Amino acid sequence: MTSSSPRASHRLRTDGAGTAVLPRRFAIIGAGMAGVACARTLVQAGHDVLVFEKSSRAGGRTTTLDSPFGGFDAGAQYFTVRDARFQQALDTVPGLCRPWSANTVRVLDAAGRVAAAAPPPGEPHWVAAPGMESLVTAWAAPLQQAGQLLTGTQVTRIERDALRPDGWQVRTEALDGAVHVHAGFDAVLLSQPAVPARALLELSGIDTPVAQELAPVAIAPCWTLMLAFAQAVRPGLTTLGPQWNAARSTHHRIAWLARESSKPGRSRIERWTVQASPAWSQEHLEDDATRVQAKLTNGFAEITGIRAEPTQAIARRWRYAQTTQPLGRSHAWDARRGIGACGDWCLGHRLEDAFISGLELALAVA
Repeated sequence: MTSSSPRASHRLRTDGAGTAVLPRRFAIIGAGMAGVACARTLVQAGHDVLVFEKSSRAGGRTTTLDSPFGGFDAGAQYFTVRDARFQQALDTVPGLCRPWSANTVRVLDAAGRVAAAAPPPGEPHWVAAPGMESLVTAWAAPLQQAGQLLTGTQVTRIERDALRPDGWQVRTEALDGAVHVHAGFDAVLLSQPAVPARALLELSGIDTPVAQELAPVAIAPCWTLMLAFAQAVRPGLTTLGPQWNAARSTHHRIAWLARESSKPGRSRIERWTVQASPAWSQEHLEDDATRVQAKLTNGFAEITGIRAEPTQAIARRWRYAQTTQPLGRSHAWDARRGIGACGDWCLGHRLEDAFISGLELALAVA
């Protein structure tokens, strides 16, 4: 087991009265949209951060899965912009996000028939290119370059700092099993789904109101199926099946379908992402991925009429996907203990909700 202490920092910031204020050091658990938004805001305010991400790269539910046939947006499909602060942040990465003509969305019945006409889009639907995770990756890049983002690193316990009783340290485990202790934090901010965030606090024996506040939050799971049809790339054949590019469905298994190859900046090979309904996903949460893949592929064929054998099929389970009972405010913060939490589940399930949650937690603690 190895340990680390904070890097020396001599940067000073000033408060509204011009008084010099020493920077603080924050541990942030999770490098999805909320965690990265929180981290970049704190860094801009002159603080020091260290972000821990258990996956091999930043992105969270914007994850793009690579394949020989092109990428799949395995989680978030698109985003909308309603808050000026989110727009200001997007303006820092010009050209990265592009509008997607999701006005082709249909509402289908269980047999794949159009049950309702597509309403005119009330707001633009945006995607990042070449994949949804590109936005979070771009914002996380300065953190990674500065050594402030550790990927492949899971936080297993939060403890009081061994050398500074009013501070915090975190124990981590890397993908190769290596155990590490990172110390010297003034506060720990959890940017995870509410259930694992609360579980980590309880496992760590931390008595904080944040844990109680997270208890009512509910997040539904989602099984996602990703299909590629390389055979569609032939002279005179551009797509298989329906001419629409995205649809919501009342099929008992499937809630959403999107043609990945219709999104700007994507490979032209015919690819579809299929998201199961929350109820079906919950019922089959612990099923084998191969069984889920077969059932969702059958449902996809029933809705779209595409019965060709896919060149590639991948099923992925999101244990925490769509908020059904949000926290009801942008974040949770225990100032006395220095424990906070943020995520889209605080406000809803939109990507912008995650950004606002991380931003407002950072502003509250800075």
